[in-house]
Amino acid sequence: MFLYRKTYVKNWEHTPEEEKTKISLTGNRTEGIDTNKIVEIVEEAGYWRKANAIHNWFVENVQDGMDDCREYYVSEEQLRNLLSLVDTVLKESKLVDGTVVTGYLIKDGKEEPVLRKGKVIENPTVAERLLPTRNGFFFGGTEYDEDYIQDLESTKRILEEALAKGGDYYYSSSW
Repeated sequence: MFLYRKTYVKNWEHTPEEEKTKISLTGNRTEGIDTNKIVEIVEEAGYWRKANAIHNWFVENVQDGMDDCREYYVSEEQLRNLLSLVDTVLKESKLVDGTVVTGYLIKDGKEEPVLRKGKVIENPTVAERLLPTRNGFFFGGTEYDEDYIQDLESTKRILEEALAKGGDYYYSSSW
């Protein structure tokens, strides 16, 4: 799961020389690239792995319910909305000692959870309502536990940095 920042840098013939974007490239993969023909720079602004609640939010609020691994524009308003939800869930979620599901095994034809001691959200009602988890292939765990909170904390950092920088952002996922 990726959040990309795209910056348009094309230099038009009529652009005054002092206003043109200057691009220089170094390294072994730059041979043959004409810096005068670069139109756009794409930066990785965020990366998640199996943060299914965050992916679910993007699918429902940015992708019109289509989970199709395409790239979608994300407005500043949408980024702010997600940050607000993340902040609320973090504020309302108290971690307590509990049992964490780390995966599943098939035993005698039945699926059994693999458990360990860890931290779980004492009352996940707000999390379930505002940023619900989502089942799916390669989606990771769906419990409201310390891993869920870590995903939200990481998301908060990503969104705060993106909003501070500004620009055009796009979300995509690949399974």
